[in-house]
Amino acid sequence: MSDRIWEDLAEMKKKLSQYVDKGRVTGHAEVKEEPVIAVKPDVFKIRPLKKVSGYEGRFLAVDCSTRTLKRANCWGIYLMRVAYTYIRERKPEWGYKESIHTAIGGADKRRTELRDKRFELESEMALSLIYAPHVGRSPDHVDYFLLDGGSFFGEKRGFKVALYEKCRELGINLLTISKRSPTLNDDVGRDFIATVSTLSPYSIWVYYPVEKTNKDKHLYGDVSVIKICEDSPRAFRCDIMDYLTNREMDELLSPLTSVSEDPRCLGYPIPLYLAHEFSASSESMLLHHYDQVEKELGNAGLLDVLRREELTCSFVDELHGVRHAYEREYWDEYV
Repeated sequence: MSDRIWEDLAEMKKKLSQYVDKGRVTGHAEVKEEPVIAVKPDVFKIRPLKKVSGYEGRFLAVDCSTRTLKRANCWGIYLMRVAYTYIRERKPEWGYKESIHTAIGGADKRRTELRDKRFELESEMALSLIYAPHVGRSPDHVDYFLLDGGSFFGEKRGFKVALYEKCRELGINLLTISKRSPTLNDDVGRDFIATVSTLSPYSIWVYYPVEKTNKDKHLYGDVSVIKICEDSPRAFRCDIMDYLTNREMDELLSPLTSVSEDPRCLGYPIPLYLAHEFSASSESMLLHHYDQVEKELGNAGLLDVLRREELTCSFVDELHGVRHAYEREYWDEYV
C-alpha cells in the first residue's frame, strides 16, 4: 500500500474521531454549481472541420473517478483514482494514483467537496506529467492536452490556474471536453447541443463560439460544440483556452477527428475515454480498500459507532441487493 494511502487513512481516523467526539456543524451548505449558459443558436457560427487521418501528434488526457467505500447520512469515505493516457504514434501509455478521501457533512456538501478534490488531483497529475521524463519538457512532446469538464480554473471553482499557465507557457493545445453538458441550453430552455446538431449541414463541424472567455467567472476558455466523427451522432461541449482563439478553428480542432473513430467510444476522443477507463478501480481493489478502512476504524475504536450510522441510511441499498456502497455506479447521485 502506498504512503499516500496510509496518510489518507490517518487523516480519515482523525476526521471521524473528531466527528464522533464533537459532531459537526449543521446548516446550509454552499453548493457551487456550474453556471447555466442559455443562448439562441446561430447557424452562421457552424463551421466544417476536416477529417484527418494518420495525425502524428501526441495526446495527453487525465481523468479521475470517485467510488464510495463507506457512507452514512453525515459522512463518507471515498476511493479516488486519477489516471492519465499518453498517446503517441497510436500507442498508449498510462498510469494512475489512488487516494482515500474522508468528507464530513451532508450529501450536498460532500458532493461539492469531492468535485473540488477531483479538480485538485487531476491538476496535480497533469502538472507532474508535463515534466515527466517520457513526456518531456518541450511543447513538441505534448500537442494536445485534454481534460474532462468545462474550462473552469481557480481555487473556488475548478482546475488549478498553474496548469493553465504552464500549458500556455509551453504552447500546449489545452482543451476541455465534457461528457455531458446539462447547463448548456438554447434560448427556450432546450438542450443546446441537440438543437445545434439538427441545424448543422455538415457531417463534422464546430459551433464557435457559444460563449466567450470570462475569467471573472473562472471561465478560461471560449465555449464551443464539436462533432468530430462522421459515423457518430454525438456532439460535445469543447472549451478552447483563450490563448488558442487566434488560431483557425478548423486547423486547431480537425486533428481530434483522428482519435475519435475508435468503436469503443465512437465520436469521443480515445485519449479521454482511456483515461476514464483506467481511472476505474476493479472490484477486488475496492474490496481491498474497504477492508483496510474497516481495519483501521476498528483499531481506532470507531467502527461500531460508525457502523450504526451506516445502517440508518443503507436500507435502500439492501432492498436493491447492494451489499457495499461502492456497488452504486453513480457516486454523484448517491454520496
